[in-house]
Amino acid sequence: MRFLQTVLSLSILCFLVTIRTVRSVPPQPPVQCDQTGCTVSNAYGSWPDRKTCKAANVTYPTTEEELRKAVAYASEHNLKVKTVTKFSHTIPKLACPSGSDALLISTSKYNSVIEIEPDRLTVTADSGVSLRELIDKVEGAGFSIGTSPYWEGVSIGGLISTGSHGSSWSGRGGSVHDHVVGISLVVPANSSEGFAKVIRIEEGRDDYLLNAVKVSLGVVGVISKVKLSIEKAFKRSVTYNFTSDVALEDIFMEHGKNFEFGDITWYPSRKTAVYRYDFRSPVNVSGNGVNDFIGFQSNSILVSKGVRALEKALESSKSENGKCKTADTTLAYKKLTGNGLKNNGILFTGYPVIGNQSLIQSSGSCLYSSSIRIDVSCSWDPRYNGLFFYETTAIFPVSRFRDFLLDIKKLRDLKPERLCGIDIYNGILIRFIKGSKAYLGQTEDSVVIDFNYYRANDALTPRLNQDVMEEMEQMAFSKYGAKPHWGKNRKVGFFGVKQKYGPNFEKFLKVKNKLDPKQMFSSEWSDELLFGREGSKYDGCALEGNCVCSEDRHCSPSKGYFCTQGLVYTEARVCRFASARVSMS
Repeated sequence: MRFLQTVLSLSILCFLVTIRTVRSVPPQPPVQCDQTGCTVSNAYGSWPDRKTCKAANVTYPTTEEELRKAVAYASEHNLKVKTVTKFSHTIPKLACPSGSDALLISTSKYNSVIEIEPDRLTVTADSGVSLRELIDKVEGAGFSIGTSPYWEGVSIGGLISTGSHGSSWSGRGGSVHDHVVGISLVVPANSSEGFAKVIRIEEGRDDYLLNAVKVSLGVVGVISKVKLSIEKAFKRSVTYNFTSDVALEDIFMEHGKNFEFGDITWYPSRKTAVYRYDFRSPVNVSGNGVNDFIGFQSNSILVSKGVRALEKALESSKSENGKCKTADTTLAYKKLTGNGLKNNGILFTGYPVIGNQSLIQSSGSCLYSSSIRIDVSCSWDPRYNGLFFYETTAIFPVSRFRDFLLDIKKLRDLKPERLCGIDIYNGILIRFIKGSKAYLGQTEDSVVIDFNYYRANDALTPRLNQDVMEEMEQMAFSKYGAKPHWGKNRKVGFFGVKQKYGPNFEKFLKVKNKLDPKQMFSSEWSDELLFGREGSKYDGCALEGNCVCSEDRHCSPSKGYFCTQGLVYTEARVCRFASARVSMS
């Protein structure tokens, strides 16, 4: 125990004195090739099944015509294809192609064109343009993009494909795809058309196509260009209110309605809710604030390793108390620093923090390289054995979210310490998005939750209180019928997903089969997610969310983890630690 106390103290000290710089070692490219072929990984260095994803070759088009020729070559030679971006921040295996002769098309160098049409209030960008490049270009011309995801390490083509979003029930809403008014798409064609062609899809003229393509998981073709609606530039005013979570279930709806960009971060074990009061301000209001979210800042590589070592030690010793102390320290630090808000771009001095939309809407300072320091990086960079975690993201109809919150409170109240493992990260982030016309989008105004939690280095290593996270996961997706975020989640989050989209799913498939009749852009992994296929169960499959346990062997009985029912949602089947077998009867 003294070892744990020492590690805890050192890690807290390192956490508090970490040099917060906006420059670091940039992430490694997701595609690596040698004489035997190529592999593609995500930014976390591990797919959900931990298996390597291979392809025969990769091409890097720089123009739309080069992109069309790449698709034409694959079409003529009957190759499987997947598009991969510069960032590859998708957790599921959507970018992994089928077949040993498969081709990867990277958009990392297809990023030169950003065209603004002031009279039409639109901007058109190559699909490989990064979110930050696009935001800065639009803002420099005196306009703003109305919404974006909180993390800026994404390309414009990639972020709309998986339904990335911010938080807003106002205007067009918080989902970026609902701000899309046009898309250029490269699809296979017959030989008389050169084996591939570019189709231009416009809002109001081709809605049945646009509604399918703007959230399409990369399975209908390769997005070439994206046209977004923009608006006159504006600023935002942000205040965080750290307070009790009493009546959270009665407050969340009014909060979403009253604050255009509001969100809530809930730390259930600490019984704390952080309400984000976030609304637009005129451009002539004083303020040069910046949102440099703590979780996306550069971290000393040594500190990232130390924090991971601490968490592994707490896991192996089953120290709930150690995790709760770490959660307390993390929360206190966030409160002290405004969670990364900076009034003058350098320091947080108090609320409100007012700044341009471009500097508030998204962040990710750990992405950018520096010639000054080479010992800092994004904290999850797999090269440095830092943070390694799961992310569960569920999209609820507004009408069902209150009961979900009450169930989580019931689960929490049985023993709050069991949820400290979530609060070490970012608690439960609650955001708001509007109903969408996208066939694979949300069909009504919705509430989205995100929570992260520890992932073991080894697939067969159980986790402390993993049954609580599994019960929350099954409660969301099974009891309350939440939809999964397409770019996040473990495999279990997608089980039965096509039934949740009703007739829209068939509309999507109709367009998909029309644009890609040979299934060039599909793979067994993208089909597994899109159709919600469960697959066969095996020993330990529930430990990483690749199945819901139905037998003890799906957990880890040799290490004391058995398959049993949930504590509040009793239809859930979870892997719980026990000194002896606990019956589900």
